[in-house]
Amino acid sequence: MKIKKLIKITGIVILGVILLGVSAIFGVNGYVKGSVKRSIITVEQAAKPGDADCIIVLGCQVKSGGRLSLMLTDRMMTAIDLYNAGASDKLLLSGDHSQKYYNEVGAMKNYAVENGVPSEDVFMDHAGLSTYETVYRAKEIFGAKKVIIVTQEYHLYRALYIAKRLGLEAYGVACDRNAYSGQVYRDFREVFARDKDFVKCIFKPEPTFSGEKISLSGNGDSTNG
Repeated sequence: MKIKKLIKITGIVILGVILLGVSAIFGVNGYVKGSVKRSIITVEQAAKPGDADCIIVLGCQVKSGGRLSLMLTDRMMTAIDLYNAGASDKLLLSGDHSQKYYNEVGAMKNYAVENGVPSEDVFMDHAGLSTYETVYRAKEIFGAKKVIIVTQEYHLYRALYIAKRLGLEAYGVACDRNAYSGQVYRDFREVFARDKDFVKCIFKPEPTFSGEKISLSGNGDSTNG
């Protein structure tokens, strides 16, 4: 009887720990989303002040031949709309260029220039290896203080939370122009990503790469290469 009772108590304790863990995971997720929800605005709202230091575009998959994925195309199209509307006169494109033959930011800049944005107004952060590192570097390397972040809505909550925790005045414009395959999986994965960056924002670690400071008041072509 004692063994059965011990097993029962152990089971209850384990179940309680699991429930607490799940509650914490989804509680943090809800807090992150709720804390920045009002900072998601439209292109028209972003254009009214027109005083953002830059429009940050978060990178994602680039296909062979430098073709942008559908999600990245939508991000770039929205960023260009913001640029043309006068929300900011600088684009800061951030993504993965950690390998010689994979260059997200180069493909993104080519797209922007091909669609009418002057090359000198397009800055590239070749070391934007994660959402956290992109935002950190936007502030510390590029000197941004007020930014507009462009990505899909599911991703935007985390990016805005990071930006605000790092001391930036940040607004976001969602670019969900299409339905994207695999979105259910991305939504699920993002819950844990929000929790991860919630913890990271407490400790504020430095990014993988630092480097010399680059002024957004200069020429974006200085970041080519």
